[in-house]
Amino acid sequence: MPKPTEPISDEPLSLSIRSSREAALRVLEEHRATGMWVSDLLDRVFRESGLPAKERGLATELACGVVRRQATLDAILKTLIARPADQVEISLWTILRLGVYQILFLDGIPPHAAVHETVELCKRAGRMRWSGFVNGVLRGATRLTTTQYTTEPSDAAVPLSDGRHRKLTKPVFFDPKSDFPAYLASAYSMPLWLTERWVKRFTSEQLLRLCQWFNTSPPLTIRTNTLRSNPADVLRIFREAGIAIEPQSDSDTMVVEGVSRVDQLPGYAEGLFFVQDFSAGHAAARLAPQPGQRVWDVCAAPGGKTCHLAAIMQNQGEILATDIRSDRLEIVNDNARRLGAEIIRTQLVDEEGYRLPQGPFHAILVDVPCSNTGVLGKRPEARWRITPDGIESLKGIQENLLGKSLERLAPQGRLVYSTCSIEPNENQEIVRKILTYFPNVRLAEEQQFLPGEPGDGAYQALLIKD
Repeated sequence: MPKPTEPISDEPLSLSIRSSREAALRVLEEHRATGMWVSDLLDRVFRESGLPAKERGLATELACGVVRRQATLDAILKTLIARPADQVEISLWTILRLGVYQILFLDGIPPHAAVHETVELCKRAGRMRWSGFVNGVLRGATRLTTTQYTTEPSDAAVPLSDGRHRKLTKPVFFDPKSDFPAYLASAYSMPLWLTERWVKRFTSEQLLRLCQWFNTSPPLTIRTNTLRSNPADVLRIFREAGIAIEPQSDSDTMVVEGVSRVDQLPGYAEGLFFVQDFSAGHAAARLAPQPGQRVWDVCAAPGGKTCHLAAIMQNQGEILATDIRSDRLEIVNDNARRLGAEIIRTQLVDEEGYRLPQGPFHAILVDVPCSNTGVLGKRPEARWRITPDGIESLKGIQENLLGKSLERLAPQGRLVYSTCSIEPNENQEIVRKILTYFPNVRLAEEQQFLPGEPGDGAYQALLIKD
């Protein structure tokens, strides 16, 4: 196997952007160096480079796919490279991930083209000396990959986004029959501590569906803004523009296919709709505030649920939207202006949950900061940011926000505690613990949404003060 001659370094590569692969590499390098969200980096690179739409689409697929499936890619690369990963320069490893991702996951790119383009990427990045090494490793990846598929989990098959498993010529992952959590972690690219946690609560079939959902780009779900439009008009406008859109069982919710820029969709600037997942849309509906009431959205940014509350209230009453960051409250204000939600006002609060507004409020939405384990498919890097200690540290914030919100709830008032987590210690356990301190508050209903059934994973509990 050819060997790279560059010394080990963690300095990110710097290169101009003329193609989708260069854009993806730039984003991956900057993500590694700064920790910024991949979507934000992609937006910036696209603005600076002026890449055409087709190139932007491939760059997004490559950057998001490599981050999302990095554990799968690494498991394969370790079978192709004799030396440990920490003895290969970090940027070179990133380029190898890009090449293997194209070979394994992108049917539209012939393997020989993936190898050639990745080798060329080394040259355009100013790393000519890596070319032979990359060529050798990626040719090994093409020999490892077959064109045969199976529906059964296997240590010698890569799970794809459409539910199929692409067969390999030899075992690469852990055996699903002997170590199922380790298999999920490597084959589906999930943190091992998380799959070990989930295997205690979910069946094997549930876990396979769950991991499959998290590795599939979620559809764009929008909700009609009833302050300015109706579902029939939104459907008509989209279909007249040739955009595929399908209404869901919730009459105001629709799924849009093949969209790259939400702000360029017809009716966006006019505020005819807003982006909101099926599960998230139930939070405001469950709270069911009435026109004329005083309502508090505790953790409001970016404001989708806040504006949904305003629509339910028919723009009558008052909604106080609070958050700990002024820049995020500006996003709430921008969304409220676009959607015509005139009853929303914003207020900055502190991170500890003190200096909160005075009650009483007729209705309160407490959509607390959480681990995001129900929405790991939304952001490719989300699964790598959460930790067991991080989940534990959030519990204090969640308990504090729920308790202080209940103190400000009016008699006969309604409160919805909401997360986008599927962890009981952020959901049911928090609610039951805090209720022990409030004997005059009862749990009226609760619902756990599992990822993919049909939208994001989430939890919502409706509490009523008697």
